[in-house]
Amino acid sequence: MESSLQEKIEPRIRDVGSRLLLIYISLTVAEIVLLLFGGMNLFESTCHAFGTVATGGFSPKNTGIAGYSPFIQYVVMIFMLLAGTNFVIHYSILRRNYKKVRENEELKFFLLVIFILGITITGGLFFKIHNPLEESFREAFFQVISIVTCTGYASADYLLWPEFAMIIIFFAMFLGGSTGSTAGGIKMARHLILLKNIKRIIHKLQYPNAVYPIRLNNNILSSTTNNSIITFMTIYFSVFIISGIFMVLIGLDGRTSFSSVATCMAGIGPGIGTVGPMSNFAHLPYSAKLILCFNMLIGRLELYTIMILLSRNFWRK
Repeated sequence: MESSLQEKIEPRIRDVGSRLLLIYISLTVAEIVLLLFGGMNLFESTCHAFGTVATGGFSPKNTGIAGYSPFIQYVVMIFMLLAGTNFVIHYSILRRNYKKVRENEELKFFLLVIFILGITITGGLFFKIHNPLEESFREAFFQVISIVTCTGYASADYLLWPEFAMIIIFFAMFLGGSTGSTAGGIKMARHLILLKNIKRIIHKLQYPNAVYPIRLNNNILSSTTNNSIITFMTIYFSVFIISGIFMVLIGLDGRTSFSSVATCMAGIGPGIGTVGPMSNFAHLPYSAKLILCFNMLIGRLELYTIMILLSRNFWRK
């Protein structure tokens, strides 16, 4: 479903797979080496590298990344960002095709969003709770990158942050990384296309007869692909709202209900409320866990796949 939003790096599927695998292994090995340099042992370095490049967020330590040095946190932060970037970008850089990198609108949007959210929270931590500037910068950008790329690592308890910072973290759960990356979520390209559609609607109100095609990376997006993306996002938020309401009806508070659904649909991990970064989902009732299992499946397999599996026509055939 994501391939329609980007150019293929090679015409043959086998060639694409081999090159993506090479990039994936290279990122993993590079992170292992840097983590070893930062003082981690080989086992922990390997586990954290696997958890970072796959944007899985698993750690063999109960404290996660919070118990490690600032150097290690910066290494993990950088590789979360790289893992959430379209692998076509990595391939283009290796081929020294910098023009394609510069023209990639999703990459610019991805980095811009992370920068704005990170700087905003950094300011809040520095001026509101008077953390040192470097610590504020590191904690803010680590959590933002982790949530946006759906990795789920935590180096600080953001539930102790100012209210506006927690709200930013919550809405960041709906962003997702780039298409063609290991990140989950809605994906940045879809958000960018939604904004372009809003811009087109405003433009059409001013100039009703104007032809205003939606473009991505200088390529015109077909109406079929455009409608598919808008439909996807509509269904995504509908499932989120319905699931959140069911969680509230079970007896959970609003923050826990809706943040747990959002984090499970995007495959992130930590949420807000009683499922924050220093907590887990063990205390939730059995019925709530069933709903969240469904949310994790529907978020990881993509909505259209689940819809087809649940359709009557599929089973008739």
